[in-house]
Amino acid sequence: MNVHVALLHYPVYNRQRQIIVSAFTNLDIHDIARAALTYGVSRFYLVTPLEDQRQLIERLLSHWREGYGSTRHPERKQALELVTPAASLAEVVGIIETDCGQKPELLVTSASLAEATLSYSQAREKINQGNPLLILFGTGWGLAEEVLAMADSRLAPIRGLSDYNHLSVRSAVAIILDRLMGRINDG
Repeated sequence: MNVHVALLHYPVYNRQRQIIVSAFTNLDIHDIARAALTYGVSRFYLVTPLEDQRQLIERLLSHWREGYGSTRHPERKQALELVTPAASLAEVVGIIETDCGQKPELLVTSASLAEATLSYSQAREKINQGNPLLILFGTGWGLAEEVLAMADSRLAPIRGLSDYNHLSVRSAVAIILDRLMGRINDG
């Protein structure tokens, strides 16, 4: 599959809808990497412009890829091999374009998208075409409008049975990957 996932820590909003850089969490790295491996994602990018945050991510990855964690939990090592820190969305797009020979289509997610959106079945059709697809997830209080405006498509939001709609990003990633690339199991 030619599907890539990026978790953007910038540009995202805070509660007051100001653009900020959010901090990464260890749980997001591990859980999203594990979901990415489970569903056949090509690469999982962690995007932050902060050099010290990228260095900390590299140190954490080193523990699980080469350090004690790599021998203690080899299955975690395998998942974390998919993780690539990046300074910007433009850097991620450039990496994918270099690796795949073409620019990826950008698919954004949001809990509150109100504009025209792509259904999950339409998104699965795009995946099946084999062209590179980059699914963008945001942290904080969501992706900044400038990122949403760059998107080729907007994926329909996850809707549960209640009006409550504030999932953790790692839960949202797992649900969306399952809807897009999971096997249907009726029994």
